[in-house]
Amino acid sequence: MATYIVLINWTQQGIENVKDSPDRLDQAKAAFQAAGAELKKFYLVTGRYDMVVVAEAPDDEAVAKVALAIGSGGSVRTETLRAFTEEEYRDIIAALP
Repeated sequence: MATYIVLINWTQQGIENVKDSPDRLDQAKAAFQAAGAELKKFYLVTGRYDMVVVAEAPDDEAVAKVALAIGSGGSVRTETLRAFTEEEYRDIIAALP
């Protein structure tokens, strides 16, 4: 499965209802699972973003569906990055002409 980093910010609605956030995290985990993906790690962070998720999904379409489903709730905005493991990185570099 491919690895994805999801950068998350609360919306105004999300921060106003921050005490509901743990329940929303559980719902997000279920959404990943329903898409055949897995939320591997969750972090509350300081700085530009409020939360960071490391996830695995079978393809870009699956992770896009999850991001749209989660974002449509109105509590967060997401930015999703495809991440390559060290092994994948080495294979990519080795395949360069």
